[in-house]
Amino acid sequence: MQTPEPLDPDDEPRPAPPPHPAPEPPPVRYGGGYWAIGARLTWLSGLLLAVSAFTDWYAGSGDGITIGVIGWHTGALGKLVFFIGLAVLALWALREAGIELPATLPESLIVIGLGALATIFVLIRLISIPDQFPGSGRGIGIWISLISALAVIAAGLLQATEEL
Repeated sequence: MQTPEPLDPDDEPRPAPPPHPAPEPPPVRYGGGYWAIGARLTWLSGLLLAVSAFTDWYAGSGDGITIGVIGWHTGALGKLVFFIGLAVLALWALREAGIELPATLPESLIVIGLGALATIFVLIRLISIPDQFPGSGRGIGIWISLISALAVIAAGLLQATEEL
């Protein structure tokens, strides 16, 4: 049997350096952080709009009695404001679940439309107090509804800028 010849020191294989995994760069998230305020404002204003239908839209007092009328009891418009708030929340939930609407019907356009509709309904009730509630003035709830309906419009506009 023949013994192997020794190799030259320059020809000897060198041990491989221990593997050090390179740190992976963080994933790039477009529209994240503070720039994604449109989505946050959408669910917040939709929730506030839905809840505001159960706040006092009209308040009054007389003969030692204080009356508070919630938006739900003001007729169909108060109920529609509640359901518009639920529709805004449903749109947000669909987006968070990964279900996207067709490109021909962007979500931001629907949110703006729902916000405009809610604003019109609240303005009608703000200007015209129903005859059923004589002697009552506007309560804090109708102002909360108006601000949240305007916030729905603003959320839709912010979403539209994020989609560009």
